[in-house]
Amino acid sequence: MSIKKSIDINGFKHTLHEHESFSESEMIVKSKAYFKWLDTRRSVREYAKTPVPKEVIENIIKAASTAPSGAHKQPWTFCAISNADLKSKIREAAEIEERASYDSRMSERWLKDLAPLGTNDVKKFIEDAPWIIVVFKRAYEIEDGENINNYYVNESVGIASGMLISAIHNAGLVTLTHTPSPMKFLTKVLDRPSNERPFLLLPIGYPKEPIYVPNIERKGLEDISEFYE
Repeated sequence: MSIKKSIDINGFKHTLHEHESFSESEMIVKSKAYFKWLDTRRSVREYAKTPVPKEVIENIIKAASTAPSGAHKQPWTFCAISNADLKSKIREAAEIEERASYDSRMSERWLKDLAPLGTNDVKKFIEDAPWIIVVFKRAYEIEDGENINNYYVNESVGIASGMLISAIHNAGLVTLTHTPSPMKFLTKVLDRPSNERPFLLLPIGYPKEPIYVPNIERKGLEDISEFYE
């Protein structure tokens, strides 16, 4: 019996999904290899000014856009910036907020927790990285002057951002999650519409050589999981 390539369900077209499966031994090998590869990813704060082709950034964004989202609304906009003047304006505004955070907004505990990471209010990476991507969440859509709800916006954009970071690592590049608070200045600098809210800023490029990162360890499986068998 031949299998249909598409069918209608409740009046909507559904297409046949072709899925590749693996043996148990292959799954174990592939899942372990993927973990070991992803475990090499680190946040990097110093960037070489080596150019990165625009096509690479386009492919990274397309990879992120395959993320699942509430009701398939895809409530995200990825703003990719290589323009030096814009990056300079973004850095200037980000450092104003960061200085206020380090001087008065952050608690002593927060500052103590950040100390091993070597962070501060200087965000040179915004200008040095050949590209930055600012991820905006679309709180709602505007259609014919009417506001149309999106669903599970934070969850959807969070998943897409994780896939974006993985795609950056896959391209042989490095990044850093930067969330200056508040981030409203990004809406103004990039002239984004009223339905978009800044979610995350990611510098993207090659690490400056030599590069050193904090000597930290990730939690073990027993610390992050519970199995119910």
